[in-house]
Amino acid sequence: MLLTWQRYTWKELTPELLYKILALRARVFVVEQNCPYLDLDGKDETALHLCAFFDSDLIGYARIFIDQSPCVIGRVVVHQKHRAKDYGRKLMQKSIAALPADKEIFISAQERLKNFYESLGFYQSAEGYLEDGIPHIPMLLPPRNAIEK
Repeated sequence: MLLTWQRYTWKELTPELLYKILALRARVFVVEQNCPYLDLDGKDETALHLCAFFDSDLIGYARIFIDQSPCVIGRVVVHQKHRAKDYGRKLMQKSIAALPADKEIFISAQERLKNFYESLGFYQSAEGYLEDGIPHIPMLLPPRNAIEK
C-alpha cells in the first residue's frame, strides 16, 4: 500500500479522475457534513488540483489557485476512512509547497479546524461568517520567505 501525490491542471484531468474528485467532495462536503451546496462553481478550470492516492484510490484532494493575490487553497478534503493518519496535514503541507514562497495564502477554514490551521502557520484574519450554514473563518498564511528571515 503506497500513498502518492499528483498535481493536475484542468486540462490534465481525465473524465475518470474528475469523477473521483467530484465524488469525494460530494461524499464529504454534501453527504457527511449534511450541507447541500453548489460545488460546481466554475472555478475548477483555473485551479491546480492536488490529489492524494492510496494505491489507485483517491483519498485526499485540495484545489489551489496560484494566480491570485493572495493565493488560495480550498476544497481541502480527506476521505473519512483515511483521517487520523495525518494525511490532512500532509495535504496542506503539499498544497502550501505548491504555491510561491513570496505569496500570502488565504483559506476559508471551517471554524472547528482553527487550531489545525494555526499549527500550520495560518492566523485568523477577520471575523467569522456562515458559509453554507457552517461557521467559517478567514485565515492567512504569511509569505514563507518572510517567515524564514
